[in-house]
Amino acid sequence: IYPIKYYVNYYKRFKKTYHVLLQLESIIFHDKAIPEVSSLVEVMFMAEMKNLLLTAVHDLDTIHLPIKLDVARGDEKYIKLNGEEKIMLPRDMMVSDLEGITSSIIYGPDRRTRITPDTQNVLLVVYAPSGIEESHVLQHLQDIQKYVQIISPESTIDLIQVYSLKLNI
Repeated sequence: IYPIKYYVNYYKRFKKTYHVLLQLESIIFHDKAIPEVSSLVEVMFMAEMKNLLLTAVHDLDTIHLPIKLDVARGDEKYIKLNGEEKIMLPRDMMVSDLEGITSSIIYGPDRRTRITPDTQNVLLVVYAPSGIEESHVLQHLQDIQKYVQIISPESTIDLIQVYSLKLNI
């Protein structure tokens, strides 16, 4: 199913399983509910299930701009959302700011830029390996925007933009 095959191929290079696929299977086959974390995370999760695209959310006010989309060398470290330190896998796609790594495809978002109940501004990063069309990523972001407007009509969107990194990774 598009775009799962592109993620499966990407994750396979790292001997990992695409976790959005695992989440989808748990909802479909095991009657699991959407996790109740925060409204924003629930919105993002619903869009991930609809579009099957991997998304990371960050507290924009904790980001030290500019942000950079890059490929890991394999010696970079960061603290994952759960507090565990991870060394990046070589060739994994990642986003960083002036303070360090904020997320990667394989290991997910960092702890430093996580959203909290006090978060007012967010940055959404959609990771799309080669083969996934830009229009699909844009539609995913627009779906998130639509869902956010439902739960928070007073919210505003400053920018929806798709950036790409043209590498053979």
